Amino acid sequence: MGALDGKAALVTGGARGQGRSHALALAREGADIALADIADDISTVPYPLATKADLAATVVQVEAVGRRVLSFVADMRSTEQVNRVVESTMAEFGRIDVLAANAGIISHSSVDETTDEMWANTLETNLTGIFKVTRAVLPHMRRQGWGRIVATASSIARSGRANVAAYAASKWGVIGFVKSCAQDVAGTGITVNALAPSSVETDMIYNPATFKLFCPDLDNPTAADFEARVRDMFGPGHFPAEEVSRALMYFVLDERGVYQGNTMDIEYGMLTRNAV
Repeated sequence: MGALDGKAALVTGGARGQGRSHALALAREGADIALADIADDISTVPYPLATKADLAATVVQVEAVGRRVLSFVADMRSTEQVNRVVESTMAEFGRIDVLAANAGIISHSSVDETTDEMWANTLETNLTGIFKVTRAVLPHMRRQGWGRIVATASSIARSGRANVAAYAASKWGVIGFVKSCAQDVAGTGITVNALAPSSVETDMIYNPATFKLFCPDLDNPTAADFEARVRDMFGPGHFPAEEVSRALMYFVLDERGVYQGNTMDIEYGMLTRNAV
């Protein structure tokens, strides 16, 4: 018996990384899973995004846990596609109890070299996409009188960093969105919270573009160079996606809805060490 038996969860950005980890954590507690992922590249993103094969692999892993699973190739920037995912999930499962709004991208550029397209793609994916999928699931959660929404922010939202202003702005926006949405749904049985991880061992972080961002003085920095630089800057730094999923489940399994409008920092105390 799991704590989420009889419930259904929607995970965006579910093809790999944190999304896959969240889907499996929710499934192990008994939830049926709907996965949504763009499963295609975006021109302004300097690393390969998840593929349809990644999405199919996550389906297989969820099925191996013994739960029903749906998968959708969908772009969270599109209202039409978001609504299709939610309506199809409701038609199949009859409910959406948990939303892990996790789809996100990053681009690397100084502010003066950030193009309109880079800014728009980042904000529309990381912030507007979370708004759109949250808006779509809320009426169903309100009718049920229960729901758990957990959005993915980032430690960079709080600290900022050179060459990722669009990403930092989008993730800071997630924190503000969560706080406001939590007040909108207060007393309805729905909670809305956010996760703010730092350097998670996923393809968004482990790629040559990120290695170069952290090691601009090296011609062809490797993963080992990147890890050493992060340790020098922040201490331990890296952790697997499963650590973020543990935090997700902390909010999801909050039976009484005590945790509302919070953002959980997951980052080895990095912000504390860098505080002044």
